[in-house]
Amino acid sequence: MTSCHSFFTGPPRGPTGRLQGMRSTPHAARLSELTRRHRLLLVAAGLFVTSLGVSAQRGPGPGPGPGNGPQPVAGLTLAQQQAFAEGVRTFGRRFTVAEGLGPVFNDESCAECHRGGGDTTRTVTRFGRQEGEGFDTLAHLGGSLIQARGIGTVSTSEGTYDFQGEDVPADATVRARRKSQPLFGLGFVDAVPDDTFRALADEQQAADPATAGRVSLLFDHTVGADIVGRFGWKAQVPTLRVFAGEALLNEMGITGPGFRDEICPQGNCDALAFNPAPALNDDGREAEALTDFMTMLAAPGRGATSDETDRGAIVFGQIGCASCHRPSLTTGPSPVRALDRATFFPYSDFLLHDMGTLGDGISQAAAGGREMRTQPLWGLRLQTRYLHDGSATTIEEAVRRHDGQGRDARQRFDALSEAERAQLLAFLRSL
Repeated sequence: MTSCHSFFTGPPRGPTGRLQGMRSTPHAARLSELTRRHRLLLVAAGLFVTSLGVSAQRGPGPGPGPGNGPQPVAGLTLAQQQAFAEGVRTFGRRFTVAEGLGPVFNDESCAECHRGGGDTTRTVTRFGRQEGEGFDTLAHLGGSLIQARGIGTVSTSEGTYDFQGEDVPADATVRARRKSQPLFGLGFVDAVPDDTFRALADEQQAADPATAGRVSLLFDHTVGADIVGRFGWKAQVPTLRVFAGEALLNEMGITGPGFRDEICPQGNCDALAFNPAPALNDDGREAEALTDFMTMLAAPGRGATSDETDRGAIVFGQIGCASCHRPSLTTGPSPVRALDRATFFPYSDFLLHDMGTLGDGISQAAAGGREMRTQPLWGLRLQTRYLHDGSATTIEEAVRRHDGQGRDARQRFDALSEAERAQLLAFLRSL
């Protein structure tokens, strides 16, 4: 598997505020496992345990919450407010067959899987075939992403055809479910310079190669250079503009600039002769509006804190969680004031890590089957299902499922006293 993958980024970003070209505890015996390498990791990431208190972890905005609609970042200009409002409309829009929905798809609207800009318990299915050291996405059979619904029977000048949802083919040896991810605060992530992620990977490698993450490198044909993936469970998406275009195509079947080719139902491209809306479905405005929406969607603020959560933040750093779930990052220059050289608190390094049995088995872009991008922890209190497939029903279960490069931290979690574990979980539930 190579470390670089290619993609097309689509058209350059417009002037409405998007980035251009972005680019001492009583249990010291057990905690003695916090060895020199973990202290080095904390120092390399700038994460002294004392910095993990509540004052250093406030989110930059209120963000969406239960019962609330999507909220923008503060300080938008009038033009940016209007662009965000248009993005909200596109986010909630239910596409029809006449507008290009399908012919195979997963839902009619972004909001169905990302309620209020957050997540849901909805999952999609990916599949493929492991062949020795290689991985076949089985694209000729509709892989790797299943579009679970079809538009049904249609009649065109070519005749009548019944478009049905796809199934995992018998040839597949790997099948994985992936839960929808929250969208809030992604504008901050998009605004982090690529060099920041490269530096994080270098720091981790110098501190402890055994647990170091790596950047997801994606080749951008439009600039002739590698850029860094940061979105998606596999860090397979580099920018919010690509995120928007891919989601429109892969989840709703809406083609647009940079994403012109319809999905062949179950890999049968001949069926597209019966596509009732064969022309380009989006001239770029829908993708741009969704990009604006995600760029300016506020990050989740911190939940209620207490002495217990403050102590839990210290435990979080002591057992090594913060080496991958890095509390803070800083953006580069941005025309959106709230995003301009701003420190934010996602609790992720956005790097790929070998998670052993916790990996989903799917090789995608630069990521191997065992590799997953570090999941951000901000907004954790708003979620009800955890891990990439939503299979964990409690935060504690999710921690205990960590494997691979996360195994040492999990073992130190298991070695905590009951009081320490309660403090850590209280901290996590406050994010």
